[in-house]
Amino acid sequence: MSASTLSRPAAEGRRTIIAAALLATYLQAATISLPNAALLHIQGSLSMADDEAGWIFSAYIAASLVTMPMARWLAGHFGRKTAFQLSLIVFAIGLVLATLATTSLQFVAARILQGGASGPIAPLALAILLDTAPAKRQPSISLTWTVTLVLGIVSGPSLGGWLCEDYGWPAVFHFSLLLAGLSLLAIALSLPERRAGQVPPLDLFGLATFSLGIIGLQMLLDRGERVEWFNSVESRVEAAASALGFGLYVVHVLTSRVHFLDKALFRDRNFVLSTILFFGFGFILLPTMALTSPMLDELLGYPADTTGLMAAPRGVALVAALVLTLHAPTRIDPRLLVLGGIALVVTATGRMLGYAPGMDWRPVVVAGALQGAGLGILMPALTKTAFSTLDPALRPEGTVLFNLSRLYGSTIGIALVQTFFHQNTQAMHLALAKSLVPSRAAAHVADATASAGLAELNHLVTGQAAFVAILGQFELMMITMLVVAPLALFLRRPRPAG
Repeated sequence: MSASTLSRPAAEGRRTIIAAALLATYLQAATISLPNAALLHIQGSLSMADDEAGWIFSAYIAASLVTMPMARWLAGHFGRKTAFQLSLIVFAIGLVLATLATTSLQFVAARILQGGASGPIAPLALAILLDTAPAKRQPSISLTWTVTLVLGIVSGPSLGGWLCEDYGWPAVFHFSLLLAGLSLLAIALSLPERRAGQVPPLDLFGLATFSLGIIGLQMLLDRGERVEWFNSVESRVEAAASALGFGLYVVHVLTSRVHFLDKALFRDRNFVLSTILFFGFGFILLPTMALTSPMLDELLGYPADTTGLMAAPRGVALVAALVLTLHAPTRIDPRLLVLGGIALVVTATGRMLGYAPGMDWRPVVVAGALQGAGLGILMPALTKTAFSTLDPALRPEGTVLFNLSRLYGSTIGIALVQTFFHQNTQAMHLALAKSLVPSRAAAHVADATASAGLAELNHLVTGQAAFVAILGQFELMMITMLVVAPLALFLRRPRPAG
């Protein structure tokens, strides 16, 4: 038997493992935004209030923030294959529970379970890919993993809109369940178990206090508007828990030699500035989706599949710009790319301020494509500036913090824009309603039709108020990017770490 014949099963096994790991990476990223175009249908089916819609995203992301840093410890303690399979199994259970949910609370709980299981999937998938691929192919594998991750996030609304419109919103999660099953089966049959010679330490106290700070702040932002902020005991407890968690974590970092996220990370100026800018990247990436789809669905009356289709150019532009930037000549200063990406994002978000109730699809597609191109340039450019000067020994923890900043930017961004959106809608509704007096024909209806006429009038005023409030949130995102943009001027030219 020839050598090539002997090596063929191993080569086929590697291809199967690579395909399964990439499929799982796409799955956990796409499931963040898959429900985006189906929000209106999910809300109607579960009697979910408008101010609860943001929980669909923030619950998933916040849960993944807590578990993502545990990926290395889980792989070392249980074995990489076992940890990966367990994550997929729990993820699949969360998907099933989402389709069985009959209340908004049950649905959000299912999203928390999905998010918690998804946290370790992407880093474990990357570790499996790098361990499986030959050394000469590892750079291209890393690029493919990055593109797959981004493609999952940006293609979710388009895919979810089509599935929802043709098969109902539970089909969104049935699709994810199918992908999870395929990946799980391929890994079970092809991937050998691998355990670390020494289990990496887990700073449980540091992770717990950091997570307490994150969860407390997230709950405060998500629930504050509903319970009238600090007028309620709940908000005061959540604020106190967040302050306590972050306070204990800071003390722990300053007094302990071994802790979650080495404080040496914060001595590298490029890494710190790039991480803050990456937070701004996350603040734009998902909150734009969380605002655009409800605007198209509820205010402009587009069906779910059309809403998803209108989001596609943004995703295509983002992936294309990302790939082109990764292949840009090394002589191009990445700081210029960072500034160029920021300029495109600000320009595109500024164009969104010109949205109007009578517009067609063109402004949404053009602004989305411009913003996607800017984000696609920013992601690899910021990654290069962040890690090119960082001590290689700090890169594993640096990678965790860098990705946490993007996720946290997204979940904080969604919570803030949802909060301000509902506040501004109420304020604008009140301002518009004040101008409606009986002397105006539009506000004067006969007794026989008074009830129906007032209901229709209230619906029109609410729609106008909501549209104005959405424009205000686009303005908030633009201002956020403008605030962090000057940090790019203080970046050093990337050079190999000493």
